Amino acid sequence: MLSPMQARAFVIFCCLLLCGCGRLAAQGAGNAPGAPGAKATWTNGNKQGIGTAWSTRSKVWFTLGDGVLTEVYYPAVDRANLRLLEFIVTAPGDFFERERDDTTHAVEVVTSDALVFRQINTSRSGRYRITRTTFADPERQSIVVQTRFEPLGEGPLTLWVYVDPSVNNSGLEDTATASADALVARDGDVALAVGCSRPFSSQSAGFVDVSDGVADLRRDGRLQRSYARAASGNVALLGRIAETDSPLDVTVAIGFGTAAEAAVREMRASLARPAAEIADAYTREWQAYVGGLKQVGAPYDRQFKMAAMMLRAHEDKTRRGAMIASLTIPWGDETDAGTGNVGGYHLVWSRDLYHVALAFDALGDHDAALRALEYVFAVQQRRDGSVPQNSWLDGRPYWTSLQLDEVAYPLVLAEQLGRTDAQTWRTHIKRAADFLVKRGPSSPQERWEEEAGYSPSTIAAEIAGLIAAAAIAQRHGDAASAARYRRTADDWAARIDQWTVTRTGPHSREPYFLRLTQRGHPDAGERIELNNGSGTFDEREIVDAGFLELVRLGIRQPGSSLLETSLAVVDAVIGVRTPNGPAWYRYNHDGYGEKPSGRGYDGTGVGRLWPLLTGERGEYELAAGRDARPYLDALLAFANDGLMLPEQVWDRPAVPGPAFQFGEGTGSATPLAWTNAGFIRLALGIQQGHVIGTPEVVQQHFLQAARP
Repeated sequence: MLSPMQARAFVIFCCLLLCGCGRLAAQGAGNAPGAPGAKATWTNGNKQGIGTAWSTRSKVWFTLGDGVLTEVYYPAVDRANLRLLEFIVTAPGDFFERERDDTTHAVEVVTSDALVFRQINTSRSGRYRITRTTFADPERQSIVVQTRFEPLGEGPLTLWVYVDPSVNNSGLEDTATASADALVARDGDVALAVGCSRPFSSQSAGFVDVSDGVADLRRDGRLQRSYARAASGNVALLGRIAETDSPLDVTVAIGFGTAAEAAVREMRASLARPAAEIADAYTREWQAYVGGLKQVGAPYDRQFKMAAMMLRAHEDKTRRGAMIASLTIPWGDETDAGTGNVGGYHLVWSRDLYHVALAFDALGDHDAALRALEYVFAVQQRRDGSVPQNSWLDGRPYWTSLQLDEVAYPLVLAEQLGRTDAQTWRTHIKRAADFLVKRGPSSPQERWEEEAGYSPSTIAAEIAGLIAAAAIAQRHGDAASAARYRRTADDWAARIDQWTVTRTGPHSREPYFLRLTQRGHPDAGERIELNNGSGTFDEREIVDAGFLELVRLGIRQPGSSLLETSLAVVDAVIGVRTPNGPAWYRYNHDGYGEKPSGRGYDGTGVGRLWPLLTGERGEYELAAGRDARPYLDALLAFANDGLMLPEQVWDRPAVPGPAFQFGEGTGSATPLAWTNAGFIRLALGIQQGHVIGTPEVVQQHFLQAARP
């Protein structure tokens, strides 16, 4: 039997236990309900900034869009792990705003020679401003977001951080846990951990749009129900940072690792170091790299440096030389993230890699150009000499077609970079050249990855590749192969007009180049069904500017009546004068772009303007001895405030919403490595007075062939 004192103590203990259990329930010790949550998607492909540490020690890449942190890649540049990290602001009553949706966004490049970006988000209600500066920790697997929160009105506001992970290239199989100093999500062999320089005073893990706490905050600014764990679904994490009516400076860090413990360690280590010190180390590495490259003068210098850093930032840090097309998922906000097989543009195309490698070599980073070529030969190339349409970093094909220009360009690059040793000749170059002779000139796909047949741009690449391979064969005493490659190249060069130039087309009374013919009969009026739901048309109606590769690669001299007539047709049919300068569609009736309503491409749409084609046109004008500067000026103007150069820009003044402006980037892919490479080449070409990357061995061959 208990004494009276013991009985009272027991009652007090039980009361405290019950109170504790009540608080535990309120704070959500259990699993969140509502699995798997809302449909998982990615974010818009139009980025205002991307970044990574220059060093290979840190294997984390970040992207910025719509005022927030969007996809973050780790441990490789083809593996995305985050949808977004944003702040939420509440106040007593029903005040609730999300940073992405309820603020106006501005972005600034902090310094022209480092990938440091400042995002300034101002509440449309006038209640607050959030300034965030983002960079990577070069010593850690982590991203740092230096943040200033400024209430602008009366009364205190509460700042929350909201994290929507999509770990391991998927947003549907994540498991999240929440504690006072770490919001953690994991899937397979990747985990991320978000922490703050101020421990979270409350936190929760839940499922997106079901139990993620947003509905609670929207209702009265308080987290009524919270949970410690959300397992296997589209999860989200929420942490309360502080309530304040004064400016507040905090640092948020996101650590990554192969397990939760490792991710938390990386995050804590970055938070333990002054953010300014990390930013300084990060900046100095980039400045040292940029300082060793070739430079151009104003007004192109800032964009030129950014373009150079863009190319380097798209290279993987484990599989060196693997340079992806873009750190984006085009129209990702309408793309299902429930599968880990969404490649977006974080894949490797050998054609894009060729253009990037040319730019690296022109910049003076010869080693990066060689790494790119070595990657194609060592990882992508098959035993028969072909390469896949595109691939993951490990060489696994993503799409499964074949594009013969992607087989040919590495041969041109090998000759230009001096990668012509005996082993490379036997193992890689001869196999690829033999494959071209056997399979060309008609290609299962041309450079726009949609149609089979005889394409001027593809055949130009094949011809140049065979002439380059012939020169290498000659050096190694294989006269028979050299003769076969030259004979084939000369034959195709002599017959390309026969295969691809129409004399009966609707756009001109004079002959002009077509985009492609399916069977090499340009006057037959054969019907061609275009991809992306565009429809079926007479082949003679469809044009593009791919024939300019004949000049850039040294096969034809500029200024001929055929080339000038074809340019006039291209300008009339697919050219648009935007407020930022001239631009062109890939071809008429293209369907790869936003729908007329402005919704994202989902297999059908309307093709928009491609700035990289402005760069190509500028190179032709330079080759022809005309003024190429207006085309470089246009490229400069196509960049957004973060100096990101896009894949596509909007093509008309009738805008379906505030997202698109005439002559500015769409939701496709910004930045695009190919566009940045084109800017670098055109800028250096204007400076040096000649087209960058025209292979001398090809140019000399056809100049000699043209002499009496």
